Amino acid sequence: QVQLVESGGGLAQPGGSLRLSCAASGSIVSVRTMGWYRQAPGKERESVALIIRGDATNSAADYVNSVKGRITISRDNAKNTVYLQMNSLPAKDTAVYYCYAKVAHRGSWPKTETFWGQGTQVTISS
Repeated sequence: QVQLVESGGGLAQPGGSLRLSCAASGSIVSVRTMGWYRQAPGKERESVALIIRGDATNSAADYVNSVKGRITISRDNAKNTVYLQMNSLPAKDTAVYYCYAKVAHRGSWPKTETFWGQGTQVTISS
């Protein structure tokens, strides 16, 4: 099977920065799409950003409108890791952030299954 482990959450001041990481491990053949969702208190889970694996040098990324220009998603295919660099953080970005990955593994290849991380708390407060 496949496991996703997140790191990098915590407390930041408004206007500050945080970088989240999520590493996939296990019987991986190929990691296709990787991304992040978040869930704020009392709100539904929403997609923040995703990145689709392209060729050796290119990946395609997409963002929810509310984070464009402030948040950058990237990935290291050799490490099966996705990153979320968050800058100019406002208080409204406070939420639990969950990474996910669509993975073709030994039990599913060539099809993919979606796996989730455990979630990491991001709190923006002065």
